[in-house]
Amino acid sequence: MLPLASPALAGQVFAQERHRVIESIVRQKGRLTVGELALHLGASDITVRRDLRLLEAGGKLIRAHGGALHPDFLDTEPGFERKAVDAVGAKVAIARAAAAELPDRGHVFLDAGTTCLEVARLILDRRGLTIVTNSIPVLQLGTDAKARVIGVGGEVRAVSQALVGSVALEWLGRLRFDVAVLSASGIDSNDGASTTELSEAAVKQAACGRATKRVLVSHAAKWNKPVAVVFGGWDVFQFFVTDARLTAPDKARLRRAGVTLKVVSSL
Repeated sequence: MLPLASPALAGQVFAQERHRVIESIVRQKGRLTVGELALHLGASDITVRRDLRLLEAGGKLIRAHGGALHPDFLDTEPGFERKAVDAVGAKVAIARAAAAELPDRGHVFLDAGTTCLEVARLILDRRGLTIVTNSIPVLQLGTDAKARVIGVGGEVRAVSQALVGSVALEWLGRLRFDVAVLSASGIDSNDGASTTELSEAAVKQAACGRATKRVLVSHAAKWNKPVAVVFGGWDVFQFFVTDARLTAPDKARLRRAGVTLKVVSSL
């Protein structure tokens, strides 16, 4: 008769099996929620979350907002130049509506999205305004601005031409804004705004935390197409400016969260 394995050893074997299965599924799918993994494994959500913590510590995956994603999933973001030529008419119309919510005097944060760049073009002549940004293109425009333009510093993320990392976060922690204008790589009608990369999400969250009012700008192609990392639920934002046509239930959800929706027509 074969000797029985000890309970501790059996537990380790079962955990290793789950880890192999989780790695395989996440590699194939790119991104899954805790619930999807729990259903596939026949395990509890608590067990799956514990497994994800261990796998993340081993560099096998990345945990993000109620689930997990494969590290390669973050390498699919299009470059800034490509995004800058997408939906230009919509972005300009959204920027005009967003600029109307910004003061002529005070402090405004603009993040590194291409729609935020269009907002910058409309407010750089406001002499009483201080614009703080992690966007390299906005800083380049700032050489001819009447507004005061300040960069937060940090590490250059080439694909989005954004400044990110510990230096950017440290400076944001020292500043306060009347308004922060944020763009997103994806929007979910339930969860809110998301981006493709953890360091950019951290900058967006930090800016939101230092602002009195927060404006989210995003064109229709991103609506209900969330990406890897959620940086703000609907309770974070006071205004959402878009050209997307939302359903009545979606509009009601935003109203309950206290979000004022501004829908524009593309130029």
